[in-house]
Amino acid sequence: MKMIKGPAIFLAQFAADTAPFNSLNAICRWAASLGYVGVQIPSWDGRIFDLDKAADSQDYADEVKGIAAEHGLSITELSTHLQGQLVAVHPAYDAAFDGFAAPQVRGNPKARTEWAVDQVKRAIRASRRLGLTAHATFSGALAWPYIYPWPQRPAGLVETAFDELARRWQPLLDYADEHGVDLAYEIHPGEDLHDGASYEMFLERVKGHRRANLLYDPSHFLLQQLDYLAYIDIYHERIKAFHVKDAEFNPTGRQGVYGGFQSWVDRAGRFRSTGDGQIDFAAIFSKLTQYGYGSWAVLEWECAMKHPEQGAREGAEFIKQHIIQVTEKAFDDFAGSGSDERMNRKMLGLD
Repeated sequence: MKMIKGPAIFLAQFAADTAPFNSLNAICRWAASLGYVGVQIPSWDGRIFDLDKAADSQDYADEVKGIAAEHGLSITELSTHLQGQLVAVHPAYDAAFDGFAAPQVRGNPKARTEWAVDQVKRAIRASRRLGLTAHATFSGALAWPYIYPWPQRPAGLVETAFDELARRWQPLLDYADEHGVDLAYEIHPGEDLHDGASYEMFLERVKGHRRANLLYDPSHFLLQQLDYLAYIDIYHERIKAFHVKDAEFNPTGRQGVYGGFQSWVDRAGRFRSTGDGQIDFAAIFSKLTQYGYGSWAVLEWECAMKHPEQGAREGAEFIKQHIIQVTEKAFDDFAGSGSDERMNRKMLGLD
């Protein structure tokens, strides 16, 4: 067994134009002051990270690592959630997702996709320069508008969408393999990879690619009413990253899983700060430890009620309390009586 590393924090929801959230040095100092020992960096946020430099300059990559290390922090992963989303965008979402892209490719879906692919490649190179072996991202979505269709989907629609999704990601997975980096897809509503079944559809099309792996975030599974503990049993060999994010699901006579037209605070399913929701993190940390997950536990703060700084402050201690220091001996070693093959055969009545 391995010991999970942490606590760490995803900086995307905290980066801002005001101190201490407007530079890598300041935000690392803040994270360390709360008890974090790792940071997951959003690669798109130029206030704290320059992806172009990190992809092509070892000196800059070493500088980034050095800034984190000054505060006792390690970099856990880079994230391309926004750029990965743009690898595959259904036309219905063109306007909404254009804001994720560089200004020069907005309004041009083909150029936007090419830009997104290049961004993911840069993040893969930057990950290698930073000494990272996993990279967090989204798959994007072509079939998502047809998740609960009326009228019914024409035959082959979903299959065609997944064929195309795999065609776009296959070269990126190969590129990641060349650089020794796992792509950890966050399985997430809004992405074509939103549950285990859809992930398997994708995995089949990329021929079980060894770099097509998973970021485990149980909050998205609770809101779908998917068994998030059984998911670990099924996919533990593919889990390369872990977001610690809580959620709750409280269906009423008025709404259930499809309550998304309501504000977040009024939904039956909503994200909560760690410890405030319904997710059994003790069981999650136990299962991940049981299966030998030895990478990072990273807080992702998203809550409809609690202030982010309170969520961050409480989250560090929450993760620390849940990390299991793995035992080096069996609990009943004290009662061992010793054995050898002759004794074993005698006890089995074989001699």
